[in-house]
Amino acid sequence: MGSDFFQEITDPHFLKTKAYWEQENIAENETIYRAEYLAYQLFKNHKTTLLHANGQLENFVQEQAAMRYEEAYTRGVHDKDAVKILKGLLELSEQIDLLYFLPAERMAANIFWKMFLKDDVKMLLQKQIKSAAAILQVFPDTRDFDFLLEELTAEITGLIEETTLFQKVDCTKVALYLFRELSRADHFIISTEAAILLEDFQKYIKKSSYAKAYQNSVDGLKENKVEQFQLIQKWIAAFLEKTNSTENTSYGIEAAGLLFLEDYDEKWIVAGKSSIEIEGLMGTHNLLEDGIYKLDYHNFTTKLLHHAEKEVPQFKAYMAMKKQLASACKKQLRLDEFKPRVLSSFVRNKLIEQVYLPIIGDNLSKQLGTADADARTDRMGMLLLISPPGYGKTTLMEYIANRLGLIFMKINGPAIGHKVTSLDPADAPDAAARQELEKLNLSFEMGNNVMLYVDDIQHCNPEFLQKFISLCDGQRKIEGIYNGESKTYDLRGKRFAVIMAGNPYTESGEKFRIPDMLANRADIYNIGDIIGDATAVFRLSYIENALTSNPVLRKLATKSHKDVYTLLQMIENGTKEGLDFEANHAPEEINEYVQLLKKMLTIRDAVLKVNQEYIRSAAMEDAYRNEPAFRLQGSYRDMNKMAAKIVPVMNDAELQTLILSHYEGEAQTLTSGAEANFLKLKSLLDILDDEEANRWEEIRKVFNKNKVFHNLDVNNPMSQVLAQMVAFTDGIDGIKEVLAEAIKSKNLIE
Repeated sequence: MGSDFFQEITDPHFLKTKAYWEQENIAENETIYRAEYLAYQLFKNHKTTLLHANGQLENFVQEQAAMRYEEAYTRGVHDKDAVKILKGLLELSEQIDLLYFLPAERMAANIFWKMFLKDDVKMLLQKQIKSAAAILQVFPDTRDFDFLLEELTAEITGLIEETTLFQKVDCTKVALYLFRELSRADHFIISTEAAILLEDFQKYIKKSSYAKAYQNSVDGLKENKVEQFQLIQKWIAAFLEKTNSTENTSYGIEAAGLLFLEDYDEKWIVAGKSSIEIEGLMGTHNLLEDGIYKLDYHNFTTKLLHHAEKEVPQFKAYMAMKKQLASACKKQLRLDEFKPRVLSSFVRNKLIEQVYLPIIGDNLSKQLGTADADARTDRMGMLLLISPPGYGKTTLMEYIANRLGLIFMKINGPAIGHKVTSLDPADAPDAAARQELEKLNLSFEMGNNVMLYVDDIQHCNPEFLQKFISLCDGQRKIEGIYNGESKTYDLRGKRFAVIMAGNPYTESGEKFRIPDMLANRADIYNIGDIIGDATAVFRLSYIENALTSNPVLRKLATKSHKDVYTLLQMIENGTKEGLDFEANHAPEEINEYVQLLKKMLTIRDAVLKVNQEYIRSAAMEDAYRNEPAFRLQGSYRDMNKMAAKIVPVMNDAELQTLILSHYEGEAQTLTSGAEANFLKLKSLLDILDDEEANRWEEIRKVFNKNKVFHNLDVNNPMSQVLAQMVAFTDGIDGIKEVLAEAIKSKNLIE
């Protein structure tokens, strides 16, 4: 499915190719049927082979058609039609002798030879042609007489320039016809069509009493041969127009030449026809009427020659230019970035299948419409996904965009930043923000089949997010700026979905706020938390997503994903009685899988505790905190990192070290509170020693004391008294602790 995006092309060279914009195939246009083109190519290049095909013509054409991918022939249609046209061509070429040369080419040779070529030149050429003909009968493949054709061509070219007659003919073909005609006789053949036309003309002017007028006008130019011939051509043209004989137009010049030369002789008429009707063609083209194709040898060869030598190269140039422009535009718009690409490690687990896809599907049905008979026409709403990084928000939506065939337009919230409040790229403070705004406006310009995904919106200014309010309600409109032009985009009825994703904490550790009017239009889900009664599948998803991170378990998942659930059930029940495996596994493999999965479950439980504490802490108001905010995360990403490092022989102490080492590294990346977060982690896992427990209590006390002092007004006398009382209380607590330690020490001595 495509979008509604269009951009006007202004390239002057490309605009000159407009004649080809509607043409889809190099072998076919409004005047050329592709079976014609195939027949012409084969006739031109393989005529001798075709004449001796001996019943193998159909197979030969079929093979040739199959090789020409660019010309897109339909097997059983165009190849069969081409066979019938080829048979007609071969039949005509055998009947018409040298009439396969065009009437204009033959008459140019006739007139120049008899009327305009100097006698001494003609005499020499005639001797040379006759001598050449004798040698060619014995040695037909010799090329020793090519110079003679070149001389004839040069003479004819000079006569055309001198007389201005026959300016559109191919001088090379005129020379070739003259050579072939004179090498076998001293006369020139006449076509049946020209002979009939000449006879009809003479009858008409006699019957209409115009014979004398015709003769007087022609005799008046007896001393001016060029003008005389041109006058006769006008008489013939007028006759053809009067009698509506347009199909004989190409033979008019031959009939005029016969009148001009006054050497018409019936015995030189070649009886063969140059046109036939072919029935039973199966293709579709305006040249075919009820499967009937009219094949005129001269028209066919003339138009196909023009097509092959002129139209085909120009069409190829157009296609190359089109590809170049499209590639440049594609690069400029960065379209490759908008294709949804599903990660090879993506796992469509039970949580996605049973929980996420239904709720996301319900939202997208409101935004994109549904496909059933009761499809909605009022499209509205927005999907807001909340979770810390690493829970697969982007991966999940990219997968859905891929499945739905939508353009995935991801907008990077941190690149836009807090300073941006407008959708106008010109107002962006830096290149990165400007680039993201250009992408955003491009998505509006595309309009259809687009998933607009604004990521990490906690980094964006609420005023910027407010711009989307009207896009996410029944209006489905938004004001945008594309290529410097302000536009109102009306996306009602369009397949356009708006997805926003964010982290409950901003980079400063404060909660972010999405504008209420936008939140009211959104379906909001925290995919880092348990949704409804999905506890079991949520816990299971940590294992499923981490399978491909471990090289051993990756083999298990590749063999059979179902067997993962069987092994987990075996671990839970402590026995494999009544359990069947879908794939074949060696006993040592099963043992290895079990050892790894047990360790995965231990890591999963630790990560889940971290996840639950993170969410609890993130949801808590600062006023109610009695300890520092917990910012270590229990995401799929954390689970995957640790899963990649476990091995079957790892003991419990090594596994615990792996977990602590991972989170110690994560704690070091926090902007503040690394020690407090790591101690809180150990508290969650119930592995604090006495020294660490005392340190954790001390941190909590200092936190609460600082919270009190943070809220005091230094200019208020009562606040100063309260501060002294807090300090006095802390002093008494210190004395109590010293005394308690002393009493404890004395009791130990006694």
